[in-house]
Amino acid sequence: MMQESIAALTAEITKAELNNPAELDAFRISYLGRKGRLADLFDQLKTVPNEEKRAVGQQLNALKQQAQARFDEAQQAAEAAADNAPANPDFDYTLPVVPNALGTRHPLSLVREEMLRVFARIGFAVAEGPEIEDDWHNFTALNFPENHPARDMQDTFFVAPPVGSEPGTQPYLLRTHTSTVQVRVMETEPLPIRRVMPGRVFRNEAISARAHMMFHQVEGIFIDEGVSFADLKQTVYYFVQELFGQDINIRFRPSFFPFTEPSAEIDITCLICKGAGCNICKYSGWVEIGGCGMVDPAVLENAKIDSEKYSGYAWGMGIERIAMLKYQIKDLRLFTENDMRFLRQFEAL
Repeated sequence: MMQESIAALTAEITKAELNNPAELDAFRISYLGRKGRLADLFDQLKTVPNEEKRAVGQQLNALKQQAQARFDEAQQAAEAAADNAPANPDFDYTLPVVPNALGTRHPLSLVREEMLRVFARIGFAVAEGPEIEDDWHNFTALNFPENHPARDMQDTFFVAPPVGSEPGTQPYLLRTHTSTVQVRVMETEPLPIRRVMPGRVFRNEAISARAHMMFHQVEGIFIDEGVSFADLKQTVYYFVQELFGQDINIRFRPSFFPFTEPSAEIDITCLICKGAGCNICKYSGWVEIGGCGMVDPAVLENAKIDSEKYSGYAWGMGIERIAMLKYQIKDLRLFTENDMRFLRQFEAL
């Protein structure tokens, strides 16, 4: 039986076609590889009677050498033929090299990094959190009680709870603000806290020149003893003047957020129209860049922080809005359309 297998394999190796790289590779795998036909025959050598093993082993070694010699000869012939092949007459070797087009950082990345550098200079470290959140961190811990009208301020993308969750598990959602990271920081980090939280957020809004369903925020929080609204205002003044220049006008408008009290909107002079009025500032000359306020005592208590001893301020700003003002961009949709004509304008920055 073994003799017949050797004879059959010898005939196959002798007749095998080795005229191109594909046939050479198939030959090597089929006959010379670790899982090839020859390796199988060597494995079967242990079943041969002892008095025949020497002769059969010599035959197998000779066959392996024959297969290897045939492969080497064909491979050398193929390499020699490739070296002697005439140059491609259809290719012009004097053509210049096609340059590799290098990419560049996205304008939103540029603005994000600059904002974080400004806050880093006054001691704010970066904190990040998950984009899929639970109801506690996105709403309840931030003073959004169940069925509270404030929840209607944000159109939310809810997602199904994990497979196997208990009935009545709190809902999961795509976070509507990076304030969720503020809650996680307050719950886990020692006081005082001085953090900024950059990241993507999601809201079910119609896409237009001024709004998008996915955008980016940088929020911040500072909690310590004796923190006041005056500290918050000085932080905002510093940030705006560092980013846009010393001559920018800033105003605070009273507002409402469930997680801060008192609360305010931050407006600056519209840099696109210089205060004259345009579609970005709704022809008012002012552009809102974010919201801010003193952290509500209820939010501190939800995070197990003594609101009688500690106070703090928080703010949030949209990176897209800051980028639009900084680079004089009039349509928010340009950031996500991947138009190379738009993106190449930022290569030198």
